[in-house]
Amino acid sequence: MSPLPHPHFSPVSETFSFISLLLSAMASGDLRAELEYSVCLNIYTDPVTLKCGHNFCRVCIDHVLDTQEGSGGYSCPECREKFPDRPALQKNMKLRNIAETFLSAQPDREESGVFCTHCVDSPVPAVRSCLLCEAYLCDKHLRVHKKSPEHILCDPTLSMENRKCSVHKKILEYYCTEDETCICVSCSLAGEHRGHQVETLDEASEKKKETLRNVLQKLLTKREEMEERVQSLQEHRRKVEEEAAGDTERVTDLFRDLGRRLEDLEKRVLRDISGRAERISISIRDLEIKKEELSRKIRHIEELCNMTDPLTVLQESDTGDLCDTEDGDDEDRERHEELLHDGGGLDVAGVLHTGLSDIITEVNVYYIQGAADILLDGNTANKYLQISDDRKTVSGSDRNQNLPETPERFQYHSQVMSSQSFSSGRHYWEVDVGGSDDWIVGMCYPSIERRGREALIGDNKKSWGLDREGDKYSVIHDSEGILLPTNPFSDRVRIYLDYEAGRISFYDLCDPIRHLHTFTTTFTEPLHAGIGVWGGCIEICGGRGEM
Repeated sequence: MSPLPHPHFSPVSETFSFISLLLSAMASGDLRAELEYSVCLNIYTDPVTLKCGHNFCRVCIDHVLDTQEGSGGYSCPECREKFPDRPALQKNMKLRNIAETFLSAQPDREESGVFCTHCVDSPVPAVRSCLLCEAYLCDKHLRVHKKSPEHILCDPTLSMENRKCSVHKKILEYYCTEDETCICVSCSLAGEHRGHQVETLDEASEKKKETLRNVLQKLLTKREEMEERVQSLQEHRRKVEEEAAGDTERVTDLFRDLGRRLEDLEKRVLRDISGRAERISISIRDLEIKKEELSRKIRHIEELCNMTDPLTVLQESDTGDLCDTEDGDDEDRERHEELLHDGGGLDVAGVLHTGLSDIITEVNVYYIQGAADILLDGNTANKYLQISDDRKTVSGSDRNQNLPETPERFQYHSQVMSSQSFSSGRHYWEVDVGGSDDWIVGMCYPSIERRGREALIGDNKKSWGLDREGDKYSVIHDSEGILLPTNPFSDRVRIYLDYEAGRISFYDLCDPIRHLHTFTTTFTEPLHAGIGVWGGCIEICGGRGEM
């Protein structure tokens, strides 16, 4: 597309001015010199401009820049201005238009440099050549030239010898298909090509042109395919660049968060290491106190044993306490053995392994991108559940919603499944559980039972859940529950799925995020999100993942 005209001048007046200038330059003969590039000595072809302002044919300057590659820099062939990086080539549309206009105004015959043989007074460009007469003809002499068949006319050429047989010096009129060469009539009748299949030059030329047209069509089709690929890759590159901006921000946030988590892990491990010595010090202090108490008892008993007055010995009131020698001995021995056999290094390794595993899992969770939000499937909802219009919130109710009976609907438990299923990739979704004290969230196969007690999420081999019942939290699968620590829970839970790795993980979205538990298995069916709620409501906050 041509650039838009500047708003402060008239494009019509500028066009006339440009044409006048062009015609003036052409008349003076100076324009050709200006349009000839000094490297190839031809009129500019696809001219481009460097930053320094000098113009070049694109092919020529590309070749020059290629030869400069690896030399530590680039430079303009005209002014030698240096560039640290390979300079960008800007199209010079005006120069290209001038060159094309100039060439279109030049007759082809003048470009050939061939002049009429008969115009001896002043050179007149030839328009045709006669191979029989070996003469060049202008328009005037062409009109009076003989029209007999032996007078073969062709485009004007400076070299007529290549139009004749090198052996018989006769005009090349035929084409030998066996030897693939042009021959004269003597070659075909008595020469080395006698008996060969021959065609007239026109016939052979048309056949070759047909072949070339077929090749040309294939090449054009191939070029179109290449252009489509280039366009698709350019579009893909734009998308990749857009995604890269988001990825950069996400990775920056990720490493910032990883730094905080590693610092927390370091503090926790160092605290455990120093705490071990502190626990031993406390035990030593307790034992020293008990040892001092034993020493006091020993001295007192020794004093009693050395008394000669029996009445004084018998009237001693605390002899029962003095005689109690087993007080706390078993507990002290157990603590002593525990401290002596404390596998300190193993505990540190265990804490590090668990902490780093959680961090690595968090990396996987953080770096998930693209996927649809989770929507609830009303056809699976129990009749005592209410689903919001946006299919994001589920509420428990004491009233029967009078929903139609369907095979997909949960009949016994107040549960609902998502309409989406996941059969590959990594995904996570989040729920706000602050509106209920009795709920279960997780994932399940579509083949999970819909009737009976065994249909509860987590109470079968086809589902995995995180359950809250009052103040107790647990993870459950195949009716086997694992009670979680009673640390304070936030109101938001994340469920993470890595289908190929066979992992379902649960996270408490406190600050920092706390990994609760990971189930590991081999999935045999697609997985749906599942929610059960008994009173109150649960809201899906969103979900992301990669397919």
